[in-house]
Amino acid sequence: MSSLVAPGGAMAGTKPGWRASLGWDGTTLLVLPAVLFVLAFFVFPCIYGLVLSFMPLKGGALDNYIRFFSENRFYSTIWKTLLIALPATLANVFLALPIAFALRKSSKYQRVVTAILVVPITLGTVLVAQGLLGYLGPNGWFMRLLTTLHVIDAPFRMTHNYIGVLLSLIITGFPFSFLLTLSYVTGIDPMLAKAAATLGASPWTQFKQIYLPLLAPGLAMGFCLAFVQSFAVFPSAVLLGEPAGITRVMALAVYQLAYEDYNAPMAAAGAMVMGLVQLLVVASVLGLRGLFYRGPVGGTKG
Repeated sequence: MSSLVAPGGAMAGTKPGWRASLGWDGTTLLVLPAVLFVLAFFVFPCIYGLVLSFMPLKGGALDNYIRFFSENRFYSTIWKTLLIALPATLANVFLALPIAFALRKSSKYQRVVTAILVVPITLGTVLVAQGLLGYLGPNGWFMRLLTTLHVIDAPFRMTHNYIGVLLSLIITGFPFSFLLTLSYVTGIDPMLAKAAATLGASPWTQFKQIYLPLLAPGLAMGFCLAFVQSFAVFPSAVLLGEPAGITRVMALAVYQLAYEDYNAPMAAAGAMVMGLVQLLVVASVLGLRGLFYRGPVGGTKG
């Protein structure tokens, strides 16, 4: 004799359990740990930091923000960080696009090149910075090579300045931009370009009229992710830049407020401003992508 089971998982005629009464099923329980993790390590710190920023050591609730935007040593870090993060992000996106486009066809060659290009992910920011100090420093092999070939008369500075930080961000951020772009490029049905070619479209026309509009959502998302990563630059700005000058970025200013000045509310206000600037840039980019393409974000293969 078979028993009847209700949709909630309880036996027919019996009182449903607490999970069924709440509308929870197995899928809900699987998602719950991830939700708790996000609440504990993202939502709660953000709310706590926001509340703390309105509790200055001296003065009224808005004094931390007034001080941040009235003192040059604080508000200037916004432009310094943008001056580093935006060029690095643009360089990564524009470098990743042609390389991903050239490797869009699956092959053994594609897998080997892809593996080589993503190696910087395994190195880490500090190791990349150490390598750049050794290779591009005044006594590094790059400067020695240029001097030996009489390209330059004397070594010039490529580290402990803006150039060193920018190169570090490009090296560490490129693999992420490349992998994201490659996933979108390979998701576009190649038959679209072949059909356009039969109608006389040149390769440039195919790219401009077919690939670029379909890639716009992916490029926008890749830009946003790469920008957020670059905007939070900290180790590179200290190891390869001028922490007291052109590369005194927002993350460094917030760190100094928290751990050198011991002013946690002011540091929280700086972190909130940092997050706001990132949100404004990301929202602007996601809004502009609608000018190129309106439709599904995914590829069209299949």
